[in-house]
Amino acid sequence: MMTTRFTLDAREIRQQFPFFQPHPEMRNLIYLDNAATTQKPYAVIEAVSNFWAYHNANVHRGGHGVGAKASELYEAARGRVARFINARETAEIVFTRGTTESINLVASSWGETFVQPGDELIVTEMEHHANLLPWMRLAEKRGARLVVWHITDSGTLELDQLRKLLSERTRLVAVSHISNVLGVINPVAEICRMAHEAGALCLVDAAQSIAHMPVDVQAIDCDFLAFSGHKAYGPTGIGVLYAKRALLEEMPPYHVGGGMVQTVHWDRLRWAEPPAKFEAGTPPIGEAVGLHAALDFIDSIGREAIAAYEHELTGYTLARLQEVPGLRLYGPREGRTGIFAFTLEDIHPHDIATVLDSRDIAVRAGLHCAHPLSERLGGPTARASLAIYNDTDHIDALIDALHYTRKVFGYAG
Repeated sequence: MMTTRFTLDAREIRQQFPFFQPHPEMRNLIYLDNAATTQKPYAVIEAVSNFWAYHNANVHRGGHGVGAKASELYEAARGRVARFINARETAEIVFTRGTTESINLVASSWGETFVQPGDELIVTEMEHHANLLPWMRLAEKRGARLVVWHITDSGTLELDQLRKLLSERTRLVAVSHISNVLGVINPVAEICRMAHEAGALCLVDAAQSIAHMPVDVQAIDCDFLAFSGHKAYGPTGIGVLYAKRALLEEMPPYHVGGGMVQTVHWDRLRWAEPPAKFEAGTPPIGEAVGLHAALDFIDSIGREAIAAYEHELTGYTLARLQEVPGLRLYGPREGRTGIFAFTLEDIHPHDIATVLDSRDIAVRAGLHCAHPLSERLGGPTARASLAIYNDTDHIDALIDALHYTRKVFGYAG
């Protein structure tokens, strides 16, 4: 058994989550499906509940005090996001329903306006469908060419390969900060720099990084960045699109309706300024309040501390997974986070997940909304993924359960 010293106490952190407390309707579950969604701390649940109970009103519309308070809370959440990712101004923060809508917004608004027939869009082989399908559809609509940046056999991206793919026709490079399957951390600042040198823009999918490490949009110098609240201990139904102000001003609205227009006449209209121009209709107000609380929760622990702890736990997990006969882990051993896609002997990943569930361990199995990558890897995988409330006891239980799974399917030793 490995022994190591860790910088944070995950047991104390779990005390801040009702999901992990004794309850007659709850199993004593070891939750290792954090790349799909994270659990919610009391602070987030209470913030959302308090909004619905005491401050519920529409924003930017009412002439009454409760409406003003709701607007104040909503815009405070926008400011909190801007500070969290170090945006230059709050106007660069657009609230959406999630990462998927954020990227679709860019593809529809920026892409359908500025991408021309014959232009090229570079996507990586490891992308989640949220950062792949919008560009596939855009290429089809506009007569553009989708260029695939393939991974190495170890699951990484080589910058020399990107250099060969970039051309005077490249308009955008779309890349995940962290792969939701391989766990690899991509050098997004260098990728953005190379894209800019070629005259292209760069979009970063930060869905898997936002809760696990510092994310600084000015240091990365990305043109667009997207993430979801629910993968960062916040509510579902709230996402963020960061875009440089100059780009937002050039882009037409994604949806149209109430709240995103300054004046409307039969013969003319005038759109609102960003970010309101991209937030038609009633926005996810309570969800934004919950996201504010989630970011406060993350910073109460410290993003550097979270990154250091999860790096330690990732190393422990990698070492322990090597003890399981017949287990194949995908992705590099270095430069990665706590996302572990694996296969075990010839046992189907869904069977692995079912057996683990019988042992009160939650993992995911399948193609992980990344079909081209899964095809490259040879098919579906099981996936365990870490968060700040996981610890070595959870990993030890996972390893024991994987040994048990081998025995269930007739593999000795």
